Amino acid sequence: MNHIQKWLKNRYDKLYNRFGTEEFGREDAVKALSDFKDDLKKVSTVLSELRKAGLVEVRLDPADNRSRIYRLIKIEDIIRESLSPEGKEMKGEELYGLLKKAADLIRTRVDYKFILILLFLKRLSDKWEGEYEAKVRELTDMGLSEEEAKEEAKAKDYHQFNLPPEYLWENLRRDVKHLPEHLSEAIKYIAEMNPDLKGIFDTIEFTSFTGNPENLMILNQLMELFSSKKLHDTSSDILGDAYEWVLRYFAPQKAKEGEVYTPREVIDLLVEVLAPEPETSVYDPTSGSGGMLIGAYKYVEREYGREGAKKLFLYGQEVNPTTYGLCKMNVYMHDIGDPRIERGDTLLYPKFRDESGGLKRFDRVIANPPWNQDGYGEETLKEGEFYKKRFSYGYPPKQSADWAWIQHMLASTKDRGKVGIVLDNGALFRSGKEKGIRKGVLEDNLLECVILLPEKLFYNTGAPGAILVFNKAKDAERRDKVLFINASQEFVKHPDVRKLNMLGPENIRRIAEAYRDFAEEEGFSRAVPMEEIKENDYNLNVTLYVFPEEEVEDIDVNREWLELREIENRISEVEERIEGYLEELG
Repeated sequence: MNHIQKWLKNRYDKLYNRFGTEEFGREDAVKALSDFKDDLKKVSTVLSELRKAGLVEVRLDPADNRSRIYRLIKIEDIIRESLSPEGKEMKGEELYGLLKKAADLIRTRVDYKFILILLFLKRLSDKWEGEYEAKVRELTDMGLSEEEAKEEAKAKDYHQFNLPPEYLWENLRRDVKHLPEHLSEAIKYIAEMNPDLKGIFDTIEFTSFTGNPENLMILNQLMELFSSKKLHDTSSDILGDAYEWVLRYFAPQKAKEGEVYTPREVIDLLVEVLAPEPETSVYDPTSGSGGMLIGAYKYVEREYGREGAKKLFLYGQEVNPTTYGLCKMNVYMHDIGDPRIERGDTLLYPKFRDESGGLKRFDRVIANPPWNQDGYGEETLKEGEFYKKRFSYGYPPKQSADWAWIQHMLASTKDRGKVGIVLDNGALFRSGKEKGIRKGVLEDNLLECVILLPEKLFYNTGAPGAILVFNKAKDAERRDKVLFINASQEFVKHPDVRKLNMLGPENIRRIAEAYRDFAEEEGFSRAVPMEEIKENDYNLNVTLYVFPEEEVEDIDVNREWLELREIENRISEVEERIEGYLEELG
């Protein structure tokens, strides 16, 4: 394909303009190429050369075995196949297999984030090369020499990201001895040249990491492992899912170190409940690795199509610099347009502003903040921006910021917006300052639903957790009521992690439908009047209002009675024998 001659390319273009990818015969080709005054013999040569170049498929004419039928292949398809292993787009199982090998290679000795950063760098490099190859072909077809085309095709205007050729994957890979230094130089330079990638690479340092000879060997092995596959044409769905797979695979290990990963099915439930739509904004003030925002995007894509998802506006803020980088990589891997992800402490310094410079508000606010986060008492929160507007219901105790997060999210929600938050159950019923805040929020009719989750869903705690849904524009039939859903029994066993549970698709469907319909079902869901909640001292503990019915086993009374009489007879017989033994003993 690189060296297809111009005369042949001109004839291919003529044929493609006439037939596209539809089938045609040799005589049809003669007519289509009449401008070139090619006779039947010359056309036969053209078709033979196109077949050798892989640009035409040939089969026997079923009506006449002496004739042939031809079908052109798009040049773009040939380029795509040449950039994929074995001429095929990489399948999900192939990429998962590759990542599983990488995970086995590092085990617990090396931070899993090195897998993600290398996967990301490989994707950037392969995509740049694919764009480069396609542009070279286009420019040579326009009449540039191959040397001119190759030089011109490096220009940043032709690429999504600016990557100097010396920092492409294969060039970095060649110098094994200086690999750590070159990787560090590459990611620093790439971040400087591409503002959208700022913050992604900043926390990764290959040089200090490979001071250990064993780690250097692991890095070299990872490079070689990733070099075995091309990622240029791998779909964003496969790449994004693979990225999430790495996060999920290492979640049990990282949970011990305090790193939180929200299970995908919990995100799916939250998004189903909040139901974002095209043209709406979604904000996660504790965006983590981006799962909530990606979940919202995928929901809209599924419900309204790709074009609908492109009209969704995504915003996120994350305080941890490494996690912030993971979030931006995750969003990029999923090929999600232009989300705004900012770095900083949300409770003190929320980054998003409206046109007047005030706190920006959104249609949907969704989060799984750190549970019972310490250090955000009244004195600290008053040092933050917009504190009067954000914490108007009061300040939480220093040892738990749960109701600080809820208030920030409510203040960041539009007048007809909704909030969905995952929290520790203690936030539902703790007394003191939290009860005062809870009372104010309830009396303002903002809380719409409380969902008690099953236990053992989360990697970092066995506690069940709860979802609170707030609605600033509750329908008339929902006003002065709160729907309580006891979903503690809605789970299946986790397929990979022993002792963990998970929400299955049917569990998610049942819970989401109960919320949407504001449905009451004995032992599962109940719409509780505000008066009853007040009588319970504003306690939102779900089991106060809804308790699953215990399954009562059907009993065959006659059979049970007969079995009891038989046991009693046996006891009597044993007692008689014991009495006899005692008499014999005197």
